[in-house]
Amino acid sequence: MNKLSTQDRVAILNCLSEGMGVNAAARVTGKSKNTVLKLLADVGQACAAYQDRVMINLPCKRIECDEIWSFVGAKQKNVKDDHPEGFGDCYTFTAIDPDTKLMPCWLVGTRDRQCTYDFMADLAPRMAGRIQLTTDGWNHYPDAVELAFRGQVDYVAINKSYAPGPAVSEARRRYSPPSIVSSAKAVVYGTPDLKKASTSIVERSNLSLRMGNRRFTRLTNAFSKKLENHMHAISFYFMVYNFMKIHKSIKTTPAMEAGVTDFLWSMEDIVLMTDTDV
Repeated sequence: MNKLSTQDRVAILNCLSEGMGVNAAARVTGKSKNTVLKLLADVGQACAAYQDRVMINLPCKRIECDEIWSFVGAKQKNVKDDHPEGFGDCYTFTAIDPDTKLMPCWLVGTRDRQCTYDFMADLAPRMAGRIQLTTDGWNHYPDAVELAFRGQVDYVAINKSYAPGPAVSEARRRYSPPSIVSSAKAVVYGTPDLKKASTSIVERSNLSLRMGNRRFTRLTNAFSKKLENHMHAISFYFMVYNFMKIHKSIKTTPAMEAGVTDFLWSMEDIVLMTDTDV
């Protein structure tokens, strides 16, 4: 079986890391769509496994959490009985350290009780000490945080109210977010510093995810057709974000700032890591 050279794999991954879709990456590099998807699957699995291993005993003091919507195959309202399992609305739970900008874990699933519990159960043991945690007002967070952290956390929930407003034009409805009427910070556990309680940074990181990953772009046909490919693409995105790209505010990569690694990764390093892990 023919195997892509390191140079070819780096070229394809560079295209994907800059927000290109699979079809566009195939056209630019001259490779088949199946070749690009197979490479993404191999790299995505390796990136997920590697980050799961190294994101431990983290020195984070604050964590912000949020969820970002996308869909696989079809939007939930269009899912039919004969569609494969995994089709429909899909939420990615994300967490970020506002100080180091590290995104230590994520979870791809649905916005329900079980996924919220699983996400917090993954996040809690990665922290080296007590943290201040901030989430939005999703009603399953408090119980999930209590179960995962067992009260050893300073936790704030931010509840936002949005204006229903009068009827708006279709274009405005599609392109403009709802207006926030009020925002209230509620202390759930511990003694958090309310001045530092915010979800602004994680919301901004989710915007970067939407802009930097073709599968999250709204109003296009670039959505994921399979849940597995969606997960692979997200794992690869976070690998590039944490280890490769220099964050403008900290002048280094989040992984270096948090002490997870001591060098700046290149795309060749990701390819080498994939060869080692696969």
